[in-house]
Amino acid sequence: MTYDIHTHAYHPKIAHKVIAQLEDHYGIPPVGDGRVEDLLAKAEAGGIDRVVVHSAATSPAQVIPANNWAIGLERDHPRVRAFGTLHPDYPDIEPELARLEAAGISGIKLHADFQGFRLDDRRLWPIFEMLSGRFAVMLHVGDVVPPEKNNSCPKKVAAIHRDFPDLTIIAAHMGGYQHWKWALEHLIGQDVYIDTSSTLEFIDDATLKAIYHRHPRERILFGSDYPLFDPGVERVRLRERLCLTDADMELALTAAGELLARYGRGG
Repeated sequence: MTYDIHTHAYHPKIAHKVIAQLEDHYGIPPVGDGRVEDLLAKAEAGGIDRVVVHSAATSPAQVIPANNWAIGLERDHPRVRAFGTLHPDYPDIEPELARLEAAGISGIKLHADFQGFRLDDRRLWPIFEMLSGRFAVMLHVGDVVPPEKNNSCPKKVAAIHRDFPDLTIIAAHMGGYQHWKWALEHLIGQDVYIDTSSTLEFIDDATLKAIYHRHPRERILFGSDYPLFDPGVERVRLRERLCLTDADMELALTAAGELLARYGRGG
């Protein structure tokens, strides 16, 4: 099975609003309308068997609706794996984790920049303890704001990995969107996963090759960040930018299956 480890899909009632917000924040015209049907069509056209869909609760009140959405996506779409989400101010985290486990959810997404907390906020430490060995965690990392001023950065992720070595971490955007030089300094080569989403359009060749060649290949996962980018286009771009062999591409596209098989209802 081939996987896109990093995608987004939204309820039809709000998809158009989220698409506008994404374009306003990142300055990137989205390639899709944000509906799961459009995502799956583009993934199929690009030769991707399964997609992992992420959402992030921007307030405690959004945790239950966001997780209901994730559970429903997995239930209704066999080609979708969906990560749940948490918020550090949500009061009943353990029961919610148990509910997600019972539903077969394999991971949790945290987006510190959108959710309004810092990845070095110690309120997260009990949450990481609860997640260790139970869920993979996808962490958004990076922004145009420098690391010391940004809610997320590679150094903060490295500190989480140091304190929670049993926590399965996926550091999005090849270790940090626009933070790649700091990813090389603090994160690359460590026992964490990274994904390729929202990277290939922006990173220079030398830095891209340095990250790819210094990190364990089995821990580099293909991701597109749909609806910002098209899975099929990103698949071709990854191969061409790094001159990857068939075996290299197969590993990047399939490694997520082994990771997901450890949690939830498997890959």
